[in-house]
Amino acid sequence: MIYGLLCAGDDELAPLAALSEIYEKKQKAMLTFYCGKLAGKDVVTLYSGAGKVNAALAAELLIESFGCGALINAGTAGGLSARPFDTVVCTECAFHDMDADILTDFHPWLPSVWMPSDKSLVAAAERVASRFASPVLFGRTVTGDKFIGEEEKQRLIKEFAPLCADMETAAAALVCRANGVPFLAVRTVTDLADGGGRESFEKNCKKASAAAAAFVKELLSEYEEG
Repeated sequence: MIYGLLCAGDDELAPLAALSEIYEKKQKAMLTFYCGKLAGKDVVTLYSGAGKVNAALAAELLIESFGCGALINAGTAGGLSARPFDTVVCTECAFHDMDADILTDFHPWLPSVWMPSDKSLVAAAERVASRFASPVLFGRTVTGDKFIGEEEKQRLIKEFAPLCADMETAAAALVCRANGVPFLAVRTVTDLADGGGRESFEKNCKKASAAAAAFVKELLSEYEEG
C-alpha cells in the first residue's frame, strides 16, 4: 500500500521529509509530491497550502494520481480544549463554517455532520500513544477556512465539543470517504485558537510539526495493513 501524507504548509512537511527516504519528486496541479519511504512504508508526501479547497484537491490527487490506499493528514492545529504541544488524534471531524444540513440533506447525504476516522488507524494510534513522549489526546476536530477568535472559540466549544480546529482535516476526510479510502488526522497544537493564535502559531509551528511527524512515523511502523 502507498500512504498519502498530507500537510498544509511547508513547515509541517519539513520534519516528515527529513524522516523519509525520498527518491522522486513529481509536479501536478501546482503541487510537489515527494515519493519515498517512511518507517519502511511507501509514502507520497506533500503540502497542499492552507484551506479546505487546497486540502481536497491534494487528497484527490493522492488517491487518483498516486494510488494512495490510506491518507494521514499531519501537522498543526489550534487548541480548543487541547493545550499547546498536545498531539490530537482525530476520531471524527466536521466543518464548523458550513450549515449543518448541507452534507446530510443533500449530496452526499451523510448520516451525520461528523465523519469518523478509520478504526484500524485509530487503534494503531492508540498503541503508539501509550509509549509516545508527549501528551496524546483522542477526540473531535473541526475545520473551517479562518483563524478563530475568542468569541468564535467559545461557540465552537459549546456547539461541537472539539479538541482542536484546523483548516483542512474535514475536507480531506470527505474526499477519502467519497473514495472509500481510510483516513486519519494527527495534529499537534500550536496555540489556543484565540486572538493571539497567529503569533503563537508562528512561534510554535516547527516544534509542533516535529512532534506530529514523529507520531506519524511511529504510526506507520505500528499499522498493519488489512
